[in-house]
Amino acid sequence: MESYINLRNMIMKTKTLLPLYLLLALFLVQIPVGFAASKAEINANVKEAIAAFYKHTSAGKELAQKASGMLIFPKVYKAGIGIGGEYGEGALLMGGKTVDYYNIAAASIGFQLGAQMKSQIVLFMNKDVLNKFRNSDGWEAGVDGSVALATLGAGGEIDTKTINEPIIGFIFSNKGLMYNLTLEGSKITKIKK
Repeated sequence: MESYINLRNMIMKTKTLLPLYLLLALFLVQIPVGFAASKAEINANVKEAIAAFYKHTSAGKELAQKASGMLIFPKVYKAGIGIGGEYGEGALLMGGKTVDYYNIAAASIGFQLGAQMKSQIVLFMNKDVLNKFRNSDGWEAGVDGSVALATLGAGGEIDTKTINEPIIGFIFSNKGLMYNLTLEGSKITKIKK
């Protein structure tokens, strides 16, 4: 009898939350359309994100100057109510010039409520990993390449293990580098602009 009551309560909660889940699903489907930006908008946002990134970490700036390619997603929007998703558009820079445009998307399930915006930068430290990324038909972090997320130690220096990795990622907001986040499972796809 007790298990029946628990099952009934769970079904009632699900029915109560169903409109919220449907609203969230509709929102997540609309993210790529609602946040689609023009080349000029992406380029302007990329420049702002790079300036903010360099302001937060001089060690990151040094790494970026050594990288074969720099993938910048200046505005990655994340929202969720139990089921979440994120989406952003950005550009791949080589030698300081934009060569291609990409989007990043991910979905998640678990306890989450709210929305946020963050910036993500991925540094490809050698030509081999950069070429593998550019020649892929949709690249997934953690599957097609492992991304070492940078954390800052004392004095603003990046962990020495991280700086030797072939692909290094940074996630930050206007408050600085963000920790306990991941790029794993994020799908990055080339887009035409």
